[in-house]
Amino acid sequence: MPSFEVTPIGTVRNNRTDVQHTDNWGAVRSTITIDERFGEACLQGLEGFSHVEILFIFDQFPEDDDYREPRPYRGRSDLPPVGVFAGRGPRRPNRIGVTCCAIESVHGRELTVVGLDAVSGTPVIDLKPTMAEFRSVNIKQPEWVSRLMSDYFQP
Repeated sequence: MPSFEVTPIGTVRNNRTDVQHTDNWGAVRSTITIDERFGEACLQGLEGFSHVEILFIFDQFPEDDDYREPRPYRGRSDLPPVGVFAGRGPRRPNRIGVTCCAIESVHGRELTVVGLDAVSGTPVIDLKPTMAEFRSVNIKQPEWVSRLMSDYFQP
């Protein structure tokens, strides 16, 4: 398959630096500084939205060399094995993460959000305002996911 290159648009800054600390993201306040090549008005209009979807690179995790075998999520033996595309973790092809976050403020090239599960220094590759028409309804998921994620976005 053809490959392509992605250039980050900005960088995350927050008080989280430990990539192994994987829970309690709910109160994490992050500021994303957009690269100056986009100009001071690049975020104009985003302040009218309550949430933004942030696409970022899990750059501090190496890509695995083999994704063929299902593995227990987060390596936990109490969870069922799942294929690489049945999880949202960082050890995945292309290492792309996406999180929907509450917008706290927009100032020039700085966007401050709450609940971004990316450590400080993480490269951001895109931002998309969250629109109700794009959000799914009647989401179904296995019971173990709710159990696993119960502390993920807790403060």
